[in-house]
Amino acid sequence: MLRQALALAGAPAAVPAVSAAAAVAASRPLKIVAITSCPTGVAHTFMAAEALEQGAKALGHQIQVETQGSVGAQNTLSAQAISDADLVLIAADTQVERSRFAGKRLHSSGTKAAIHDAQALIAKAQTEAAVWGGEGAAAATTTTAAGAPSAGKGATTGPYKHLMTGVSFMLPFVVAGGLLIALAFALGGIYVYDDAHKGTLGWVLFQIGAKGGFALMVPALAGYIAFSIADRPGIAPGMIGGLLAGTVGAGFLGGIAAGFIAGYSVNALNRWIRLPRGLDGLKPVLILPLLGAVITGVAMMMVIGQPVAAIMAALTEWLKGLQTGSAMLLGITLGAMMAADMGGPINKAAYVFSTTLIASGVATPMAAAMAAGMVPPLGIALACYLFGSRFTAEEREASKAAAVLGLAFITEGAIPYVARDPLRVIPACVLGAATAGALSMMWGIALQAPHGGVFVLAIPNAVNHVILYALAILAGTVVTALALGAFKKKLA
Repeated sequence: MLRQALALAGAPAAVPAVSAAAAVAASRPLKIVAITSCPTGVAHTFMAAEALEQGAKALGHQIQVETQGSVGAQNTLSAQAISDADLVLIAADTQVERSRFAGKRLHSSGTKAAIHDAQALIAKAQTEAAVWGGEGAAAATTTTAAGAPSAGKGATTGPYKHLMTGVSFMLPFVVAGGLLIALAFALGGIYVYDDAHKGTLGWVLFQIGAKGGFALMVPALAGYIAFSIADRPGIAPGMIGGLLAGTVGAGFLGGIAAGFIAGYSVNALNRWIRLPRGLDGLKPVLILPLLGAVITGVAMMMVIGQPVAAIMAALTEWLKGLQTGSAMLLGITLGAMMAADMGGPINKAAYVFSTTLIASGVATPMAAAMAAGMVPPLGIALACYLFGSRFTAEEREASKAAAVLGLAFITEGAIPYVARDPLRVIPACVLGAATAGALSMMWGIALQAPHGGVFVLAIPNAVNHVILYALAILAGTVVTALALGAFKKKLA
């Protein structure tokens, strides 16, 4: 259903004009297999898949796309499909397991390259793809600890991609933990965790959410940051470092640091340690995890743990003590960031900052971020209704799908409109999102779940002020709609 809605929203899946490079790619039909993945596993994952399918069709190629989204892998590539493929294309903003593509020509990119110009990406993949596992791959990619290459030219690389991989694996723990705590409060009241309630269902749910889901949040973040850098040997050192970060009070900042320390140290150890061929199998299961855990653990316990814990404590106290003016300023900043690039790096930076604070007991930034993220597609949908003369018939029809995506906190529903008229649509969306974020922070609204849109409002205590939260979202939506009415001109 989501893929159909994104298609209805008019995502710029394929560019009608075929470039010279695309013409070369179309010179002979190819069998292509592809994988798409994004940090939240919702919008960009399926928009990139839709774009690749349409782009391949326009060029006369056959393609099968596996989506690694929030519900797991869908349309999974079979061994036969991979064997028959002429080209493997990975459009992902997170780390993707590539061992099954050994011996195949492989090219990597981020999801945005697929969404914005799928035909050009396919043409580029045909000319630049290197054999994974062969000599070409050695020149085009950097081999990680388990032998999986990092993203090739044109992909989302470096610390940002590693952080987003960690976030994508962390989100389910935050969602489950936050909603379980909210349900516990609904059943047993705000003091359900007291010994007086011990043994009740509310008390049990609180233990599962707080001491299960939230306790694993930072280790998962750190472990999969390390996984993105060093593949499987990095998971254990990263998770151990993340757990120690929680022990010393370093919170998510310590978890992020532990993940990068574990990942880069394991990667370095893999390059430096040379063993006879018969003993090389010990590296990924024994030597690298052991030494990586020692390095990461010592660093967290004896070097950076306490300083980072002090920074985290100061940040938490500052956020909790924000007065009205400062709170509004933070809300404006988070809101503007959420709408600035519709799911890009700026949006994700605000989202990660807000999400990771939930486990520290600061849930107001999360409410502001989600309200702001819902506003752009909702505001555009309302503008299409109020100012229909400023939009084409196709845009007005697609606004229905955009509204649904907005209600589900999928900011990317606004992308088709931004692509057509960025100079007017982006400022209007930023104004509305900043308004929603400011009102949410000013009213002290706290949100325990980092995703779900309006659908989490039905869960008791997931939001502390449901009516005010709805008003903040509505106010931002109206501001964006009115701004679009003022900025955009009537169509001839």
